[in-house]
Amino acid sequence: MIQSLRQAFNQAFSPERYGAFLEAIEADMPGQLDFRVAETPVFVPKTLGDKLKQACADIIDVITADDFEARTEGAIPPNQRVPNQDKHTTFLAIDFAVCRDTHGALTPQLIELQGFPSLYGFQAYLPQKFREFYPIPDSVSSLFGGTNRDEYIELLRRTIVGDGKPEEAILLDIFPEKQKTRIDFELTKQYIGVEPVCLTKIKKDGRVLYYEKDGRQIRIKRIYNRLIFDDLQNYPDLKTDFHLTDDVDVTWVGHPNWFFRISKYTLPFLDSPFVPKSYFLSDLETSPTDLENYVLKPLFSFAGAGVKIHVTQEDIDAIPADQRGNFLLQRKVYYEPVIQSPDGLVKCEIRMLFVWPEADEKPTLITNLARLSRGEMIGVNFNKNKDWVGGTICFFE
Repeated sequence: MIQSLRQAFNQAFSPERYGAFLEAIEADMPGQLDFRVAETPVFVPKTLGDKLKQACADIIDVITADDFEARTEGAIPPNQRVPNQDKHTTFLAIDFAVCRDTHGALTPQLIELQGFPSLYGFQAYLPQKFREFYPIPDSVSSLFGGTNRDEYIELLRRTIVGDGKPEEAILLDIFPEKQKTRIDFELTKQYIGVEPVCLTKIKKDGRVLYYEKDGRQIRIKRIYNRLIFDDLQNYPDLKTDFHLTDDVDVTWVGHPNWFFRISKYTLPFLDSPFVPKSYFLSDLETSPTDLENYVLKPLFSFAGAGVKIHVTQEDIDAIPADQRGNFLLQRKVYYEPVIQSPDGLVKCEIRMLFVWPEADEKPTLITNLARLSRGEMIGVNFNKNKDWVGGTICFFE
């Protein structure tokens, strides 16, 4: 999107150089990369960057309002409410489609938001790798607020580890060694010393949790949570000593309740030129007459599961009345293909990534993630067997 940088990058690009780039990642992290990294970063001009920051500020105004917790009480399924919730989320990820406004200017439009961590480790690693292989000037950065990489990692350490020892904090997931995001887990361990630990490996003694490392029982004082309840449903017969809903003596770094509170459930509360109108299905007496301009989303799903992008009245009628509060109608967003590849234009989605240490008044924007798509939606299933698609990083002017 910054034309001069795009031209310089594309002139330097070749399939062979991209192959060498991937081989270098494999050499650094053998067997860890299990998702597609796109061929290119995204170069974001200042005008679009300013709009993205303003859009985030509009959303954060709602999240930090005194009544936000009361308004989102209904977001948490009763059997998935976790005790000892803290006063605010620790992580915030806000996803925007890159679109054009009525004047033809590039503009962001909100897709989703999450009170849940993203690839904070990998997004510190990826920009360096692109700079090793391609001409990317110092006039653009993947980080915000003038932060350098060392300062970024220190902020991540302060957020996740706090004042304690790194070994007393764990990264929690189910079978982390099998997760597609395991490269991020390994990088997080390298950067700040926090071990990925499987839910099945945690032992509970009263309200105290332990895990084993190098033959020692180590008390867990902080949990960097990367586990969602949806994932547990894939293992209905799983036997564990510790359950997420247990009342235990730990500090949640990313309390599970915020995953529900800051989610699709939040969308109807937002009012911004960068946020398409959204409605709880239960709040609508009649459907919009232009359903072709809406998408239908289940509130409690992850990674695009159950989303209908071609909505019909029959789809709505099929949802029982007592379930309509669990569905959202959101005005459709039209991605503008803006990334010039060797054989056409590609769509782009930008995720702005925040951390929010316990004592801070507001979240801090620290880095970003981007996803490129040639398909009807962003995501692996819509981009199979395509190139110039997948996860990447933005460099902001």
